[in-house]
Amino acid sequence: MSLFNITAMIFLIMSFPFYAGTPVKFDDYFIDKTMRIDYYHTGDAAGELIALDQIYRYGIWAGSRTNLIDNFNNGRYYIKIYDAASGSLIFSKGFDSYFGEYQTSASALKGIKKTYSESALIPYPKTKIKFVLERRNRENKMEENFSSVIDPDDIGIISESTNDKSVKTVKSYISGDPHTKVDIAVLAEGYTSVEENKFKSDLKRFTNIFLSQEPYKSYKDRFNIYGVFKPSAESGVDIPTHGIYKNTALSCTFNSLGSERYLLTEDNKAMRSIAANVPYDAIYIMVNHNRYGGGGIYNLYCTFTADNQWHEYLFLHEFGHSFAGLADEYYTSDVAYNDFYPKGIEPVEPNITALLDNKNLKWKDLLTPGIEVPTPWEKEDYDRQDYEWQKYRRELNNKIADAKRGGATKAVVKKLEDEYNAQDREHSLAMDKYLTSSKFWGKVGAYQGAGYSSKGLYRPMIDCIMFSKGKKPFCKVCEAAIIRMINFYSE
Repeated sequence: MSLFNITAMIFLIMSFPFYAGTPVKFDDYFIDKTMRIDYYHTGDAAGELIALDQIYRYGIWAGSRTNLIDNFNNGRYYIKIYDAASGSLIFSKGFDSYFGEYQTSASALKGIKKTYSESALIPYPKTKIKFVLERRNRENKMEENFSSVIDPDDIGIISESTNDKSVKTVKSYISGDPHTKVDIAVLAEGYTSVEENKFKSDLKRFTNIFLSQEPYKSYKDRFNIYGVFKPSAESGVDIPTHGIYKNTALSCTFNSLGSERYLLTEDNKAMRSIAANVPYDAIYIMVNHNRYGGGGIYNLYCTFTADNQWHEYLFLHEFGHSFAGLADEYYTSDVAYNDFYPKGIEPVEPNITALLDNKNLKWKDLLTPGIEVPTPWEKEDYDRQDYEWQKYRRELNNKIADAKRGGATKAVVKKLEDEYNAQDREHSLAMDKYLTSSKFWGKVGAYQGAGYSSKGLYRPMIDCIMFSKGKKPFCKVCEAAIIRMINFYSE
């Protein structure tokens, strides 16, 4: 990286405000324990309702004891904790949720209501607090959605034990005190008891991948990585389009929200109880499967399959969503959302923009000097090639699904899967060659096509891990956003 880019990135990172007002002193309001507030999130596209479920006390507080107020202004929702006596804001955190994504789905638009379990993790308060949940309106402004006073001495609060003898933990990479590190819990999903050694081997492999990728490589002394193994009764996970259903520890499933490659779990309680066996700021769910699939939701969790041909990309891409709140920069693939980014509204994610104000682009300090904004890249030819592939890819996937549901032999299914993987590799290599040959390669600008939209949204560079598959770096804007988040947790 050039001296100019390093200087510009440092300026962008340092100019980001962590605080508004006087920093909160941890010892004035909290003890070194974790409070988990479980609640139910119910509704459809037209509205939503929050209802408290249960509250737990356990473990140490893994997060920063210095940075307690989240001023990143990212996420559809915000948890805000106020001291009940003084009314002072003492903790906040932005996040996205499974329910928030469901609200943009076709089912929600039809008025079909669903309920999701969600959790807020906060340092354990010394005295009564006011728990507030805010959400963004259509103009992306925060509005209070729910509030409740919580007494930390309430006898109904559960002191949850993490002594589940079926759970085993592994210290994959430890650099120091959890309070000043980014603590990552990697949860096993779809690994049976006889596959414990495979989990450990996969954990080591992905720890090495993580610590070899910038900016994590340069900040490896800021991370602790733990493996958490709870055996599943069956190997693999659900694939509803193939008629496959498995009994697993976290109940992950492909076809989440109707999207073939979207792999999520709705079993929030199981996930939180398993993760609680280690201190954690972020959750990876490592899925024992060779099919391409994953998902990442900001400050919730991310999933990835361990054995697919794009495992390295998938592992890093999904964590970009869940850890740093990065948006998807691609726009040609099918997704389950409708109007995910309303027209005319600036997205909150740091790596995409509606470009409503060219002179105040959110990454203007990283722009390549003299570059035109918006940047007139070779989009038309790229779109033609990629849309053709997406059509063909759907046809191949449908053939595989039909073969599995129809009881085809393993040899027939394998032949179809091998064909799909080969075609996928060939297409990705061709598109990488096309993008790297662009006259804008390596330049930071504003490239139309991002956030599932061909028009109206822009990304910072012509390619990035958040844009396309393959072994490649994060763009400079995504990298700066990740570094800001690392600093926030590790101070």
